[in-house]
Amino acid sequence: MRSLPRRTRASTSIMASIGRNCKRPPKKIWKASAREAVSLTQQLIKNLFFGTGRSFLRKGAEATLVPVAEFVLGKQRILELYLNVVEWGPGIYGADAACKARDKTTARNVSRDQSARLAAILPAPLKRRPERMNNYSQIILKRMSQMGW
Repeated sequence: MRSLPRRTRASTSIMASIGRNCKRPPKKIWKASAREAVSLTQQLIKNLFFGTGRSFLRKGAEATLVPVAEFVLGKQRILELYLNVVEWGPGIYGADAACKARDKTTARNVSRDQSARLAAILPAPLKRRPERMNNYSQIILKRMSQMGW
């Protein structure tokens, strides 16, 4: 297995938690299906520009900004921005802050196990705790290995 650059471990763990045997982020994180609430790009747009309020006006604005963001930024940059603005816990915003709060290290120095545990909490970061996510983080680590990461 090849060694990952430290700056990509968090995004690699996230991709591994979402898709099984892919070399790039799976389409399902970029496009919302009928039963998914929002796509990753929609979440980023909401977090950057609109906050937590709910309205049809906000959804309309998001819908117009998503294609522009995907065209201008590209999927890899969107993932990077998302990881740096998402709430990882109460008052903890961004991957580096999450690594410092949870593991007393920086995002650059996070281990594979630590990044997998952080990825495991992302679907519900305010409810889940990394120390309790051993089973799911093991699945993520296995997927990372299957992907050659």
